Amino acid sequence: MSYNPDVLSCLANLSNDEVFTPPNLANQMLNVFPKELWNNKDAKFLDPVSKSGVFLREIAKRLMVGLEKQIPNKEKRINHIYKNQLYGISITELTSLLSRRSVYCSKTANGKYSVCETFDDAQGNIIFKRIEHKWQNGKCKFCGASKEVYDRGATLETYAYQFIHTDKPEKLFNMKFDVIVGNPPYQLSDGGAEKSASPIYHKFVEQAIKLNPRYLSMIIPARWYSGGKGLDEFRNTILNDKRISAIHDFPETSDCFPGVNIRGGVCYFLWDKEHKGNCKVTTHKSGNVGETVERPLLEKGSGVFIRYNEAISILRKVQKLKEESFSKIVSSRKPFGLATNFTAFSKAQSVKKNIYLYRFGDNGYISKEQIEKNQSWIKDFKVIVPYASPGSDVYPHQILSKPIVAEPQTICTETYLIVGPFSSKKRAKNTTSYMSTMFFRFMVLLIKNTQHITKTTYAFVPSQNFDEPWTDEKLYKKYDINNEEIAFIETLIRPMKLDNE
Repeated sequence: MSYNPDVLSCLANLSNDEVFTPPNLANQMLNVFPKELWNNKDAKFLDPVSKSGVFLREIAKRLMVGLEKQIPNKEKRINHIYKNQLYGISITELTSLLSRRSVYCSKTANGKYSVCETFDDAQGNIIFKRIEHKWQNGKCKFCGASKEVYDRGATLETYAYQFIHTDKPEKLFNMKFDVIVGNPPYQLSDGGAEKSASPIYHKFVEQAIKLNPRYLSMIIPARWYSGGKGLDEFRNTILNDKRISAIHDFPETSDCFPGVNIRGGVCYFLWDKEHKGNCKVTTHKSGNVGETVERPLLEKGSGVFIRYNEAISILRKVQKLKEESFSKIVSSRKPFGLATNFTAFSKAQSVKKNIYLYRFGDNGYISKEQIEKNQSWIKDFKVIVPYASPGSDVYPHQILSKPIVAEPQTICTETYLIVGPFSSKKRAKNTTSYMSTMFFRFMVLLIKNTQHITKTTYAFVPSQNFDEPWTDEKLYKKYDINNEEIAFIETLIRPMKLDNE
């Protein structure tokens, strides 16, 4: 038998920022909506960020089946569904043509080959309009885009997405939508260092909520779970929104989007206007679907979303002892005021430049006068750990790079964070023994949703007595971690052996 693939499953992604939704994933997302929607001839559906038209196409298929008894004539049913129920806003002119081709079987809604006979214009209900950014103080007031990067000529794409570049999104179609569903662009280059970008997906979610639909579902990067880089307010709003009734979490992006790596994974959610209460959380990992658990979005004493259902019992056992957080001995970013690209160092030690510098690339020596802050730490032992985590998000994962015991007369650039300082080498080494345990790195993972590991990422890690070394066995016994919980930790965390062991 010959295989006829779905063309929408074969599309190459525009980029890691604008990812096409595979048809099977679109259908998974549509499955979160009540089945009776597909029998409702008055329900209206909006994809405000249409790229391939896959959501609208799959909705049309469901409505064609669900409305068969109410509208038996196939042609009348097609005309009704496409004219009165399906609406889209494309993100570029190219994707508008692709979306119409997927939905109407013609790049023009009123074309010769269009399956809908009732449109009198080329766009139909899948619209696109080139929008310009509204600049204020070098940034777009709607999306925050950098004028330096995106103030470009008429022949280039502006990335000023129509849905979010308005104070009145309800005017785009002048109607009330029952369902909003989509896969928004994820980020925009912000004009900073190479590959530096700011998140934008949350603006589409916020705009969709303003339209107050009956249901809303979008697939977005999961890094909002712990906030950061413009996402703190969004995180707080969503985690306190009782209308979030379900979250499907994918720690490994490839489970959703083959060949794509978005650090921290992705998720899709169901926002239900009538829902008030706990959220049903389901983890999808390596092709397996975990048990759905109904629980609060915010655990008591937490300001972030805990993505793993199995982790809740472990976190509660740790918090029960009410110990001080390890984060209190972790420095902020750029601990000595020296940037990653700091180059004013010597490769050889001299009388003036006698402080050893750990940096990305070759290490070297600098003088005390070059150190901008925390000069009092120079004389002490300390532990340094890279600010960025190693490898991909495929588990079991190391989570942290190996910590290093740094002697007195040493400092580092912002490539590293400082843990300590410590009065003795013994205490510093005992700290690295703790940081190398799977327990420690598991507690970091509960907050870590990006490549970077900041001071706040260590918030759930309890502090210990560093007059003694630590092992997983001692920690599991201390916190009464049972065999089932240990096995779960070991599915996520790879053993780490320190270089001096």
